[in-house]
Amino acid sequence: MTCAGTWCGTPLRLAAHSGSSWGAVFLQYTLLISGIVPRPIAFVSSVSESGAESLAPFSWSNQVTHNPPIISVSCSARPQGGLKDTASNIKATKGFTVNIISEPFVENANVGCIDAPPDFDEWPLTGLTKAPSVRVKASRVLESAFSMECELFQAVDIIHPTSGVHTATLILGLVKYIHVRKDVLNERGLVDYAKLRPVARLGDITYARVGDAFRLPRQAWELEGEKIQAFLKGLEEARSAESV
Repeated sequence: MTCAGTWCGTPLRLAAHSGSSWGAVFLQYTLLISGIVPRPIAFVSSVSESGAESLAPFSWSNQVTHNPPIISVSCSARPQGGLKDTASNIKATKGFTVNIISEPFVENANVGCIDAPPDFDEWPLTGLTKAPSVRVKASRVLESAFSMECELFQAVDIIHPTSGVHTATLILGLVKYIHVRKDVLNERGLVDYAKLRPVARLGDITYARVGDAFRLPRQAWELEGEKIQAFLKGLEEARSAESV
């Protein structure tokens, strides 16, 4: 088997462990978070039925679809069992906000990672500013230049296939309202990443800045289809000739 260009090496093949020992689970976790990079961070604000607020970052998150606009956030269960406040709040009150973290306040946001006891309000600890939302009860982060007000679309409890233990909850949120600061937009009205200065997660406790970006045009079959078929045909003929 050949590699594209010089990007080649000896593969290390590991079977995903279906056991539940601490060592196996920790290995899977560290390998996944160091290999699936960079990961966007959802800085989630939620509120409980009693009005207790929570603010925490989650790097197991992404956009799912644009129509309807749905984002995902995965919340692992507490080590001793049970839902974390974010998942519990969203299931109960349905509304939450997802705030994009920018470099100027990443240290404040990181404080929200603390393994606090249930019903602990991280807002005062972060030093960030609450801003009122339009469609949901949960506050948004004023310092965030791009925030989304979301409504619970679906909550999927992840049950371990071997142990039967509830290990995480996948939250799918329907975006109801978007707040974007004008100073991070470009001349086309789109978010300029250089102005937004978002951060991402890598392995262990490492964060990343967005570095050099590059653009690659997408090929259109209507324009390139015949050339592609001719190329593949020539490639197959060359391989056949080599095997003779």
